[in-house]
Amino acid sequence: MQIPWKNNVWLLVCALVLTGCNTSVANEDRTKEKPRLGLFSSLPIFWGEGGFGDIIAGTDEPDWVRTELEEDFTLEPLDAIEAGSLEGYKRLLLAQPRPLAPSENVALDDWVAQGGTLVLLADPMLTRHSGYALGDKRRPQDIALLSPILARWGLELRFDDTQTTGERLVHAFDTRVPVNLPGAFAANAAGGVADCTIEAEGLVATCKRGDGNILLLADAALLDSEESGDAEEVRKTALHRLTDSLRD
Repeated sequence: MQIPWKNNVWLLVCALVLTGCNTSVANEDRTKEKPRLGLFSSLPIFWGEGGFGDIIAGTDEPDWVRTELEEDFTLEPLDAIEAGSLEGYKRLLLAQPRPLAPSENVALDDWVAQGGTLVLLADPMLTRHSGYALGDKRRPQDIALLSPILARWGLELRFDDTQTTGERLVHAFDTRVPVNLPGAFAANAAGGVADCTIEAEGLVATCKRGDGNILLLADAALLDSEESGDAEEVRKTALHRLTDSLRD
């Protein structure tokens, strides 16, 4: 004959064990949460060039840049760089963004000064292929128009139009970086509020602004379509090195 209270005790023990297991799993999942990374870009990194149409049709293919970034971050696209939209973010990636509105320039500068970490790719002559014609609003930003915020930080972006077209590798942030018709950062004669160091013949600038940090690259060719063989690994390695500062 079974004793009811023993059955109840047994059920209670089982419940506690299961609850403990579930709690352990939940805690483990929380420890594995990836840091949030806000992405602001005119490039089809997050949605793909076909946008929602391809997503609905099921013909969209994830961009390799998104795939690589999501290995380390929870990637979240941003439509605007305003104080409200930046709230809660500690890391931002701006990749060939559209021109910023005056309020966005102020919001971005304030966000960095308050401790944000920013990686910015500003290409003065984008070489990534697009299926959209010049003038189409869906086309990526062909020329980076970020003079106000760069000037605020004491920089200007220059472009040498005598360069030869074609991708080549340069050494920057301890790796090989593919570039194609890159720009070059230079110190603005008027100065700025950030303390910047320019490296790699102007290709790279690193700035300290208040409590925050900025890494700038005067080209976006490393975000071009994946290549095969060694070129693919070079591109991926360059992307991960570029975003190393965002993992801290």
